[in-house]
Amino acid sequence: MTTYESDIKAISSNEEVVFAILSDLKNLQKLQDNPSLKDKAKDLEFDTDSCSFAVEGFGKMGFRIVEREPFKTIKMVSENAPVEINVWIQLKAVAENETRLKLTLKADLPMMIKMMVDKKLQEGLNSIAELLANTLTHNP
Repeated sequence: MTTYESDIKAISSNEEVVFAILSDLKNLQKLQDNPSLKDKAKDLEFDTDSCSFAVEGFGKMGFRIVEREPFKTIKMVSENAPVEINVWIQLKAVAENETRLKLTLKADLPMMIKMMVDKKLQEGLNSIAELLANTLTHNP
């Protein structure tokens, strides 16, 4: 598996609040109106444990939460993806109302595909981390 890690992002909020929002994927519905996602993902759907979306060239895929470690980690696996993908959302409190967020993605990519999508996956992971951090800082 190939591992990608986002940059560490700061969120001006308590880790318990951040965890509560991120551990219920319905709370991320407000992201579907974000202009930076409109051209990348379509048909976004959310429920408590899963989200799905259509990606041009791949079709409909999604993620399902398989483990929640309160205030620290949310682990997800891919559904209907062309390859196996695991995503971890990691949180760490650094002060009373200051939380750090990092995304880790592990994907079982064949070498040829890895060469084609390596940079885009890293950039995408950083963009999602930034989007989550900005959304949770400004609209907790």
